[in-house]
Amino acid sequence: MKICEWLEARGIHCKDSRLIEQAFVHSSYVNEHKQLKHDNERLEFMGDAVLQLWVSDKLFRLDPPLDEGRMTTFRAQLVCEEALAIYARQLQLNSFLKLGVGEEKTGGRERDSIIADMFEAMLGALYEDGGMAPIDNILTEVIMPHLSHPEEPIIVDYKTKLQEYVQSDSRKTVTYEVINTTGPSNKPEFEVQVKLEGIILGTGKGNSKKKAEQKAAQNAFEKMVL
Repeated sequence: MKICEWLEARGIHCKDSRLIEQAFVHSSYVNEHKQLKHDNERLEFMGDAVLQLWVSDKLFRLDPPLDEGRMTTFRAQLVCEEALAIYARQLQLNSFLKLGVGEEKTGGRERDSIIADMFEAMLGALYEDGGMAPIDNILTEVIMPHLSHPEEPIIVDYKTKLQEYVQSDSRKTVTYEVINTTGPSNKPEFEVQVKLEGIILGTGKGNSKKKAEQKAAQNAFEKMVL
């Protein structure tokens, strides 16, 4: 199935199929296919602005209303890289992504940054092709459920939650240490321990140090709090 067929099945008509398809073209693909002149970066710029406007409008209209600080915080959670990657995977959009051979081999199709950029580029293309109606179609499905529960964050920052929990009882600071790295150099997996004064609170694994630290913090937090 092509992306325009996917969109047509959702009731979104593609006026300019080339523009829509461009949203899924990563720069690595253009580098290997010289006949192509454009990747999705310009569309990503437009999509970011459209996404911010759509989310801001929906947050502004919530009842009961949120104050400016809460709207700003909530919007940041809804449009962060990890959240956008979640939406794209939910819609299975990364299957339409066009990557160069090298990027494909190193796991680019599952990389949050690439998937999030692709999602924003698609929004930019849809806006340029059909205005806000197709944007509303897509974002209502993936974001609206979260707007119904503003007290429940999409992405939980367990490192911050763990530090706040520890500091509620003392002024001590937790530390993180990579204890093992496995896998090939282009696709490593990190294992991290989180410690408090030399005592191991939890461990976690991830394909980046950042994700492994979050997993370790989550492991520690859930053991200490739940």
